Amino acid sequence: MKRRQFLQAATIGAASTAVAAPAIAQSMPELKWRLQSGFPKSLDTIYGAAEVISKFVSEATDGKFQIQPFAAGEIVGTPQVADAVGNGTIEMGHTCSYYYFGKDPTFAIGTALPFGLNARQQNAWLYHGTGNDLLNEFYAKHNMYGMPAGNTGVQMGGWFRKEIKTVDDLKGLKMRIAGLAGQVMAKLGVVPQQIPGGDIYPALERGTIDSAEWVGPYDDEKLGFSKVAPYYYYPGFWEGGPSIHLFINQGKWKELPKAYQAILTAAAGYANQDMLAKYDARNPAALRRLLGAGTQLRPFSQEILEAAYKAANEVYDEVSAKNPDFKKVYESVRGFRNEEYLWFQVAEYAYDTFMIRARARG
Repeated sequence: MKRRQFLQAATIGAASTAVAAPAIAQSMPELKWRLQSGFPKSLDTIYGAAEVISKFVSEATDGKFQIQPFAAGEIVGTPQVADAVGNGTIEMGHTCSYYYFGKDPTFAIGTALPFGLNARQQNAWLYHGTGNDLLNEFYAKHNMYGMPAGNTGVQMGGWFRKEIKTVDDLKGLKMRIAGLAGQVMAKLGVVPQQIPGGDIYPALERGTIDSAEWVGPYDDEKLGFSKVAPYYYYPGFWEGGPSIHLFINQGKWKELPKAYQAILTAAAGYANQDMLAKYDARNPAALRRLLGAGTQLRPFSQEILEAAYKAANEVYDEVSAKNPDFKKVYESVRGFRNEEYLWFQVAEYAYDTFMIRARARG
């Protein structure tokens, strides 16, 4: 092809593209939404999911759908996020459902239940075990639509100012712990405290609380807990695979074009996997640094785990007897968990156990 013919063809092609692109763009409304995170910017992994979602949606819509993320407290406080989404003060919130269990204990199940599902099981239940549908039946009563948009993986058992060897050592202990886990620990004598993430360190430093749980090594190192509470316990049996939810005002969700709904769902799904991958990648090095700086790593005793398991089942029976919404969703989780561990015992547990022993042998 001669140079002039090539340039003419290229010009025609570029012109046709220029005509087509605005036609597609014109069919997409311009929207500007606000997304309130439940987390401070300093926690780049868990807060960062709000930024991941916003960037994904903007790029997928050629900038037509803009979502501006705000850190905890910039519009409303974390305890007010669910109400702010429900009443339309903000279009979206990215937060833990269990922060709102005081409104209704069923909110706790959206994040995690003590001795509940691990991260993979949680995603399996949400996406393919009726979990999302059951939760959204409940969230609709609060004028919200929810979808999973993050998971930390199994968490640590928290930081303690003294060693905890027996159930008796827990009695009278003031502990920052969220959700129904606080009710479970209260049965063991703990005095649960609801404290936002950014306020935990000064409360530990002043001795206002004796212990605190947050997430795991990567975040906990950033928050500096090891400086004021040397004993680091595991596992966080109250959060085996906690989900962080993207809450959307119900009316705003229904008004969205189907294409935008699909893009937002994909963005949340990506953030859900991305957060878990980041924590899994970053926690090992953070744990090594903490141990190198003097952190004392301790397992919860079998006595404590057994007592907590018994207490958890008592709490679930008590709440289920009074709350049909909780009972309906909890029974789904419980049945799903029992089937999952039949499978995990055969495959995952056997494989992981061998590999952990092989690593120990060098």
